[in-house]
Amino acid sequence: MAATIHPGTSDVLLVVDPQNDFCPGGALAVPSGDAVLPVVNRLAERFEHVILTQDWHPGGHLSFASSHRGRRPYDTVAVSYGEQILWPDHCVQESFGAAFHRDLRIPRAELIIRKGYHRDIDSYSAFCENDRRTPTGLGGYLREREMTRIFIAGLALDYCVRFSAEDARDRGFAVMVIGDACRGIGMGDSISAAQRSFAERNVGCLRADSFG
Repeated sequence: MAATIHPGTSDVLLVVDPQNDFCPGGALAVPSGDAVLPVVNRLAERFEHVILTQDWHPGGHLSFASSHRGRRPYDTVAVSYGEQILWPDHCVQESFGAAFHRDLRIPRAELIIRKGYHRDIDSYSAFCENDRRTPTGLGGYLREREMTRIFIAGLALDYCVRFSAEDARDRGFAVMVIGDACRGIGMGDSISAAQRSFAERNVGCLRADSFG
């Protein structure tokens, strides 16, 4: 039987994008996305440190299919930093879709990282935007607070959770993804690709019942 995990002062729970637009009925709904909310609420009670991320796009964002004539959601286009998937308009600043879901109950969260607010750069990762040059500041915050181990939950497993986990490992943090506190979009083999990436990068995978 695996040892029970007791989060300490150098551990942080990173809850990725628990927003209306990623839950059922939202503009970019992740299948059963709202099912993670009671799980992350319980997890957050175990952690001294909890950080949330929030997609926060201006209208007309580069990643929106509506910003590209003749394009549809889930098409891909070439942009200055590489290939970009085009998404339905989602998580537009100050909209209901961008707000945290009403069932999220984490009043003690100490930091909210907003990402994707530069009009011409998409951002999946909590650490760095998709141009791979524009940091969010999260890495510096964690180092100044002397946090070394990151547990990740939220939406979506195969995009923002995956990119956040990869970037955290690249920055030298120990990383664990809490599988039953995540849900994926599932475009092609995107979920299995995320799982392969976690294995290759030594990102741990565990369940929420691993915590004491």
